[in-house]
Amino acid sequence: MPKQVDYESRRRRIAEAVCLLADEQGPEGVSMRDVAARAQVSLGAVQRCFRTKEEMLLFAVDHVGERVTERVRARIGAGPAQSAATALGHATDEIALLGEEHRAEARIWLAFVAQAAVSASLAEPLRKSYAALQKLFVRLITEAAANGTADGPDAVREARTLLALTDGLTGHVLIGHLTAKEAGGVLHAHLAGLWARLGVTGPEAEG
Repeated sequence: MPKQVDYESRRRRIAEAVCLLADEQGPEGVSMRDVAARAQVSLGAVQRCFRTKEEMLLFAVDHVGERVTERVRARIGAGPAQSAATALGHATDEIALLGEEHRAEARIWLAFVAQAAVSASLAEPLRKSYAALQKLFVRLITEAAANGTADGPDAVREARTLLALTDGLTGHVLIGHLTAKEAGGVLHAHLAGLWARLGVTGPEAEG
């Protein structure tokens, strides 16, 4: 009886190989043949999963984005009920990729962002990922503001600012301009300022 192939599992395995190679030499240096060798599958197996290198890279971008998103969801959903302020703090910590354990993932993400500057097709999934994160930030800021004492914020503007800050801090840590601790301090100071402007009890004062 012919062996059944789990194509989705194989596609994820190939995506992991793409990420490892992109981390080493950038997305532009990734070839389907090298990916096959790193994933320990045949070139034909890669080509059956992805018709072109571009299609393979697009799937890898989505794969990284989904990995980060799943961690954000797990962090927000873990433990007892959290306030919106606490949930936003957890979400930004995950998205900034400041921890040593996420350093390779941060390099891969920024490598894809750099390549997307000259690749419209690669830019599209990145825009979708950023739009989804911005939507999450808007929701959490709006929910937190509802419990505050000040006038409601421009939640979209605040979300855009926070998303740009988390993204920028990732790069600053990667090139050594800031340590992860220093970048975390910048991020938490920004959030504390946001809660103060809204008259919201921040996470530090909840416990």
